[in-house]
Amino acid sequence: MLTLTDNARTAVRDLTQSAGLPSSGGLRIAESDAGTGAFELALVPEAVPGDDVVGDAEATVFLSPVSSETLADLQLDTDPAAGGAGFVLAPQA
Repeated sequence: MLTLTDNARTAVRDLTQSAGLPSSGGLRIAESDAGTGAFELALVPEAVPGDDVVGDAEATVFLSPVSSETLADLQLDTDPAAGGAGFVLAPQA
């Protein structure tokens, strides 16, 4: 299953808190509808039925079923070059 680095956990927590999401909210990763193999990230108030949940009470990431399978061997990290809250995927260490 996708893992989160400490930096990613902090970024997700900061984003959800700034957005004023309830404690059930988090960052959702889902496959793009465009069929390009890309993913869409969105701050949401709760998981969609069938989503896998990664993280903890402070930083939660919801993964759509397809995203969960595709990203299973990766870790979510932040990209300092992106400025703000840019995210990158890398192989799990």
